[in-house]
Amino acid sequence: KPRCTGARRATSGATASSARFFVPSGQVEAEIKIKNSRFIANIGHTPTVESAKEFVASVKDRYPDARHHCYAFAVGHGASVTHGMSDDGEPSGTAGRPILAVVMGSTLGDLTAVVTRYFGGTKLGTGGLVKAYTESVQMALMEIKTVEKVARVRVLVSGMTY
Repeated sequence: KPRCTGARRATSGATASSARFFVPSGQVEAEIKIKNSRFIANIGHTPTVESAKEFVASVKDRYPDARHHCYAFAVGHGASVTHGMSDDGEPSGTAGRPILAVVMGSTLGDLTAVVTRYFGGTKLGTGGLVKAYTESVQMALMEIKTVEKVARVRVLVSGMTY
């Protein structure tokens, strides 16, 4: 059964510049093969936790016969980010956490990375799994195109008298 470590909110000191950040402008897929195992990384723009979950489900639907669909997401940017990840049956800490580390290091916001694994018959060990999941997401990130997102706030002022 897939194990989800859930979502958590991270906070840090926000600045005026944190209202502008880059997000994926679409979706990208990259694949690597290691010892006959296929690692297919999909990255997409997901501005909400719900859309991140829907993106994970859509990748699972695309590859229903795969053994693992491990993921990590970062929704938001700056002072208000929600992170989530799952090892989806891989040994604890060998898939979701490395994917999340790459996502967080990318400086992009509102994205989800899902790595689908087809087992190739040779066990990779924990170090091999961490390396494979990390490299597949890094490869996909090299291909992704981005756009700048600017957070906007609507302010209504009423009752002003001079």
